[in-house]
Amino acid sequence: MRLRPPRPFAVDTLIALAMVCVAVLLGQESAKQGWPALDAPAYALVVLAHLPVAFRGRAPLVVFGTVEAVTFGYVTLGYWPVVCTFGPMLALYTVASVRQARTTALCAGLLVTMWVYAGLVSDSDAMASVVAQALLFSAVLWRFGFLARRSAELTRRLRAEQAERARREVAAERGRMARELHDVVAHHMSVISVQAGLARFVFDSDPATARTALGTIADTSGEALDELRRMLQVLREEDLKERDGSPAAPMPGLARLGDLVERVRAGGVPVGLQVRGAPRPLAPGVELCAYRVVQEALTNILKHARHATASVELHYQEHQVTVSVTNDGEEVIPDRVARAGGHGLIGMRERAKLYGGTISIGPLSEGGFAVRLTLPASARTARRGDETTA
Repeated sequence: MRLRPPRPFAVDTLIALAMVCVAVLLGQESAKQGWPALDAPAYALVVLAHLPVAFRGRAPLVVFGTVEAVTFGYVTLGYWPVVCTFGPMLALYTVASVRQARTTALCAGLLVTMWVYAGLVSDSDAMASVVAQALLFSAVLWRFGFLARRSAELTRRLRAEQAERARREVAAERGRMARELHDVVAHHMSVISVQAGLARFVFDSDPATARTALGTIADTSGEALDELRRMLQVLREEDLKERDGSPAAPMPGLARLGDLVERVRAGGVPVGLQVRGAPRPLAPGVELCAYRVVQEALTNILKHARHATASVELHYQEHQVTVSVTNDGEEVIPDRVARAGGHGLIGMRERAKLYGGTISIGPLSEGGFAVRLTLPASARTARRGDETTA
């Protein structure tokens, strides 16, 4: 069973009661120190000089003024001053820990004055020692209070910075998830829309083609649902397991570019796929980044250049991997693509930046449009990106 931390007022009350007990016990030694023995009024003043410390967290200046006034009366009556030093000292420390330097300096001056006054009233022969003690103790209390206040301010500032950092991380994560949703929904819905239009057009004249289109719609919608389900599992911080305990399917990677190209071909866009270099496994985040960029580029072709011929090239190099998507569509208007797919283009650039890659998006001099992404394949870069997207 966990114990609840004590409330500050309860702690201050215990401290005040402990100080009262120590002061009362010390007061019983007054006669042995050559001072008048404490009577009932003196004990009452001793209690009043320490008990208000229990409220130091709520009203530090009021508490300091109260204990100083009571101590002034106690010293004026000729009792041993040492008995009533604990309350004022703790009150000064409290003021120094929560108030600015000017207020603290004023309170420290009052404590020094009280200390010197006690030496004058008692006709002390060592006034120099009394003054030195007053200055030293007041300076030490002020310093420790200042350090406590500074530490509290730094703690509050650190917590504020941590909260702001957490808000930025949440915003970045939401942006990443928005890009994922955009890529999944935009691509699959574009294919479904094309196939649905084709099926409706040839439903009576070519039933076989209509059935093929409906099959593509079923496969595409199923794949979209699978990807959305995996994303929801990540959002729920599950262990990426299906309810039956079997491992969840991995996120799309470069090995599935063939399926992606086939799906776009079924939508009526001739697409060629060429792989250069020796295929090798890369970091999951790098493969997902490359896959999503190709997916977004082909989705834009489906939307804006369905009568174009497109090509996808994947090139494995020693230290990097490059994917490019080009089309020869004469009817593609770059401004229209930028306006209609602005979020997708931004998502491409953000993905490339996340994994330390570079991306170029724009029209070709000979006509058409091209997207070219280069990602470093180093383990360090891949690991940094995967940690960000995990």
